[in-house]
Amino acid sequence: MIQNVFNFDFTEPIVFFWLTLSIFAIVVFRYFLLASIFHLYFYVWKSKEWEKRKLNKKKYPPKQFREEMFWSMLTALIFSVIGSLAAILWQKGLTHIYLDVNEFPIWWIPVSIIVSMFIHETYYYWLHRWMHQPKIYKIVHHVHHESKITSAWTAFSFHPIEGVLEALIMPAIVIVLPMHIYAIVIHLTIMTITAAINHLDIEIYPKNIFGNLVGKYMIGATHHSHHHKYYRYNYGLYFTFWDKLGKTESPNFTKEFEEREEM
Repeated sequence: MIQNVFNFDFTEPIVFFWLTLSIFAIVVFRYFLLASIFHLYFYVWKSKEWEKRKLNKKKYPPKQFREEMFWSMLTALIFSVIGSLAAILWQKGLTHIYLDVNEFPIWWIPVSIIVSMFIHETYYYWLHRWMHQPKIYKIVHHVHHESKITSAWTAFSFHPIEGVLEALIMPAIVIVLPMHIYAIVIHLTIMTITAAINHLDIEIYPKNIFGNLVGKYMIGATHHSHHHKYYRYNYGLYFTFWDKLGKTESPNFTKEFEEREEM
């Protein structure tokens, strides 16, 4: 089925338009599906159970969710256009995306996802630190920080310039790294899920050995809330290792994380 996509010339304007529209529909559907699930479960259906894990006690401003959705739709459009451009590179043989699962050993699929995530993490961390330079911040990154108290809807709430910078990394990765098409889909889905978790403003990692290990080395709501609260700490995306190595992890994070309430 995927192979049939190559029967179309993506450089033709009408084909490019429909490809971009299709990708846009998928990105928007994924965003609304996952953000809705997280919001409804933690803030509506199970709000009383998770209230003790809420990181900020203030109410959300009335227009915040609407504004986050607006910026997220622009981001989704940018992701879709760049995704279509990446598809042109793919069609012309300029990437290492492959369709035949037997082209590489089966173990390479999970390994490629992990490698891709580490590359993405490195790119995002240094890009994020750069965007917090005062002059750059005012132009590019301020939109994301309009959400003083984050939510599941904040995940893709970016200024268009930031949206472009965020989107460029995946095409760059597949130009150099062999990845099965489904590995790319899994990576992008993980990205969306973790972005929702990080911005949920409710700490979901359990208070046990497993939760402590995961929460200290993978970014969760407590870790990322310190970024929105203090601005100059916690720049990572998936993992905390760059913040630890770069000495940009919030000094208050570990204490606050360990003092989270039992569920």
